[in-house]
Amino acid sequence: MPPPSDIVKVAIEWPGANAQLIEMDQVLTALLCVLSWSLSGSEQFALRYADGPQLYITEQSRSEIKNGTILRLAISPARAARQLLERVQSHGIDARLEALKELAKLSADPTFAAEFINMEGIGTLARLVESGTHFGEMLAFTLTAFLELMDHGIVSWDLISLSFIKQIAGYVNQPMVDVSILQRSLAILESMVLNSHSLYHRVAQEITVGQLIGHLQVGNRPIKAEMAHQLYVLQVLTFNLLEERMMTKMDPNDQVKTHRFINVLGDAGLHCESGSHINKTNHVNPAMDFTQTPPGMLAVDNMLYLAKVHQDTYIRIVLENSSREDKHECPFGRCAIELTRMLCEILQVGELPNEGCNDYHPMFFTHDRAWEEFFCVCIQLLNKTWKEMRATAEDFNKVMQVVREQITRALAMKPSSLDQLKNKLRGLNYSEILRLRQSERMSQDDFQSPPIIELRERIQPEILELIKQQRLNRLCEGSCFRKLGNRRRQEKFWFCRLSLNHKVLHYGDLDESPQGEVPFELLSDKIPVSDIKSVVTGKDCPHMKEKSALKQNKVLELAFSVLYDPDETLNFVAPNKYEYCIWTDGLCALLGREMGSDLTRSDLDTLISMEMKLRLLDLENITIPEAPPPVPKEPSSYNFSYNYS
Repeated sequence: MPPPSDIVKVAIEWPGANAQLIEMDQVLTALLCVLSWSLSGSEQFALRYADGPQLYITEQSRSEIKNGTILRLAISPARAARQLLERVQSHGIDARLEALKELAKLSADPTFAAEFINMEGIGTLARLVESGTHFGEMLAFTLTAFLELMDHGIVSWDLISLSFIKQIAGYVNQPMVDVSILQRSLAILESMVLNSHSLYHRVAQEITVGQLIGHLQVGNRPIKAEMAHQLYVLQVLTFNLLEERMMTKMDPNDQVKTHRFINVLGDAGLHCESGSHINKTNHVNPAMDFTQTPPGMLAVDNMLYLAKVHQDTYIRIVLENSSREDKHECPFGRCAIELTRMLCEILQVGELPNEGCNDYHPMFFTHDRAWEEFFCVCIQLLNKTWKEMRATAEDFNKVMQVVREQITRALAMKPSSLDQLKNKLRGLNYSEILRLRQSERMSQDDFQSPPIIELRERIQPEILELIKQQRLNRLCEGSCFRKLGNRRRQEKFWFCRLSLNHKVLHYGDLDESPQGEVPFELLSDKIPVSDIKSVVTGKDCPHMKEKSALKQNKVLELAFSVLYDPDETLNFVAPNKYEYCIWTDGLCALLGREMGSDLTRSDLDTLISMEMKLRLLDLENITIPEAPPPVPKEPSSYNFSYNYS
């Protein structure tokens, strides 16, 4: 019998002492008390991972500890935050630098961050930056710690002072500034404009676009790629290049329309020196993107409407894409053109009236600019689907196919307004489309034909009998259960198994969890199956009717009881959901009742599907073996196994 799933073997380190190898049940407070190191005040200590990010173990994360994990005993987050806050404000430069270096590392931990922020730590760091007395490495670590703490979302960016913004913008506007400081300053400004609408305009007033471009022109600097990304975030997107090229081959009406588009983008704070991120299809002559009809200049109309009427939405889409890796960036210009073409095809825009068509969409009569609003809804859907699919440029056509399916399915529901359309599309995310496709494939005519249905009905009793035998065999092997109500440190176990002839349940107490099968001789108590009246689960169990038990939802979901003569009960709390399904199914099978667990339904679907596929295979000229393949020989040695000792 394997050990309970919440018992793990870990190693715990403490500086200056030998590591301890122990078994723990993920109860951290109890664990600290059994350590052999002479440490007073266990509440001042906590456990952290020794590898990776070295995060603190909390009540919420303790269940994630795996076998073989190396942990480290450290001072508690509150104590660490208090000490670091004092050291950061110390007068010694060396001591302050070491404290800031450690703070920059620990600030990524959400537990530590919460304690440090509660002690007004962010305000202290902000004042250090505003003072302008920190330079070089000390300033870099200060900015890193500040950004890490703010990224946890505990403190609002709207509380940032104007003097702090001016100081950070000053670092960016300096012609020659340390790369590490420039990177962290840009990251802070980016977070400001992405998380606060008011800070967006303040940052725009402080940043010099010319200086940003100057940083880009410095060769062989690691900041260069990130700087290109920041041109979006700091309001310096430009379409001048696009405007200049498109004007060369357009008629006057289209030129006016395109000028309006460029001006609106400029009013939105998106006018800059390079138009590369509009993602044109034809880079030599962008005007060619709008010559094919549909959509023609209708795509420009739609982009103009989005940028002018829904300016916040347009800025959000652009900034959101700027935050992605280059390969995952959604090409806005190309998407707008292709989406407009797709909507024209779906709604048959530009085609002659068809008297035989019965499609009617009442939502287009609920708004004066229904077509443009429809486009705005769909472009947001496209951006969302692109993100859900984690698409790259190579996946463009796949994304458009999914978006087409989302739109056509939503329109088929006949929404009466654009708001209803949004609700329909919200429910048709990428995961739902995949599920619908799979469901429709399974419900094709071939799978619903009378011969297939008859075959399924003929196979089902055989599969149910197979599942029943598997459940009864597991009951014959037996399982170990915990006794409810005991403290974990003094926890008692008991074992229950079904006799091989399926006529008696044997059970008895154990001092510890068994490592294998428990013989019937050690189980002193028994219940004849013929005496069992019924099996009850959850709240109907006698041992779950106490208030303390009802509060434990996890325990409630795993509880079941056997009621037998004379008015006696045998109460169980399964170690996990799998054992719960095995035992409730097995007991129901013993009583001749239906096995109704989720596990049975899943096993039934899987086995029936496999059996039907096997029976429907074309087996002509294929020899089916009469005996199963032989079991391979054991390896000559087991030296490949890991020895934890």
